[in-house]
Amino acid sequence: MSNAAAMAVSSMRTRSADALGHAAISVGYFVGGLALLVTFWWLVIYLASKNPSLSQFASFGPIPAFKSMAHMWETGHAQKALVASGYRLGMGLLIAIAIGVPIGIVMGRSRRFRELSNSPFQLGRMISPMSWEPIAVIVFAGWEPAIIFLIAIAAVWPIMFSTAAGLAKVDPAWFKVARNLGAKPWQMVTEIIIPAIMFDVVTGIRLALGVAWIVLVPAEFLGVSSGLGYTIEDARESLEYEHLMAMLVVIGIIGYVLDLGCQALIKRYSWHKQ
Repeated sequence: MSNAAAMAVSSMRTRSADALGHAAISVGYFVGGLALLVTFWWLVIYLASKNPSLSQFASFGPIPAFKSMAHMWETGHAQKALVASGYRLGMGLLIAIAIGVPIGIVMGRSRRFRELSNSPFQLGRMISPMSWEPIAVIVFAGWEPAIIFLIAIAAVWPIMFSTAAGLAKVDPAWFKVARNLGAKPWQMVTEIIIPAIMFDVVTGIRLALGVAWIVLVPAEFLGVSSGLGYTIEDARESLEYEHLMAMLVVIGIIGYVLDLGCQALIKRYSWHKQ
């Protein structure tokens, strides 16, 4: 084997070892952080339940919650709640993307439209999504479309403004060259705008997902008989606090996984290798 080949093999092995080391450290931090969280959770509930007047808080501990989570998963109760909430979340996000991305593109391309729409859009963005709940109940025939509307109205703003900000960073010379080459409007969108702003669009979707995930649960407290929020409310009403804590853990896990998925998409469409 030549010296160059030997050096290349050695360099590859070093990079592989470094990657494995970084992965091991990341896993260690992940597990250690969760262990600290569960320990703190257990300690707080243990100290609280030592007081006779607070003994009912023992059901809020991690051990009852994990046992209840396993039971709810075996019976299919958790899956049914996830399917119902996932449908509402998905439909709300799809509507927000379908509305937010085109408007964001227009905002990024038209200075006049951006300046004209800035005030009303900023005003609408600052209204709490849950403030629309009474209006949604009146306008829509049932709670299902009302909840989807609340999710969409919460998620549309981050997507819209992130899309506009991404398009504003695109070099105007790209559009001039495309026009000189005879590009049609739809080609400008599909060949230049969409690839250039995809990173910012996915970043906006990640922000929108976080907001929508927060809005989803309280929106399901009233009017529906399925979903994560309904399950939490039902557990509270029936005094099954271990079920309540189990669903909180499930909400945290699912939200974390969804955010990791968005992070992976952001890295995929990032122009800077991470």
